[in-house]
Amino acid sequence: MNVTRHFSDTRTPEGRVRFLLFYDRVQLRAEGKGWHHQSNHQSLEEAANFLAVVPNITQCLYEQTLGDLERQLAFAGAA
Repeated sequence: MNVTRHFSDTRTPEGRVRFLLFYDRVQLRAEGKGWHHQSNHQSLEEAANFLAVVPNITQCLYEQTLGDLERQLAFAGAA
């Protein structure tokens, strides 16, 4: 069974970034007005690192996404 889990979902006026967890990969999805990006990665760390080179990701969206991701990781680790 292929279950998708939304691990992190960040929304700002500049766009949206999601990290989706599958059993065998992490999918990075980013979108904004007039653009979108989707890529698959072997780990959450790899996907987060790749976010730095995605075109159209503003500094604000990047920083908010990493902050949300860190909070979600801390929450998941505490559970």
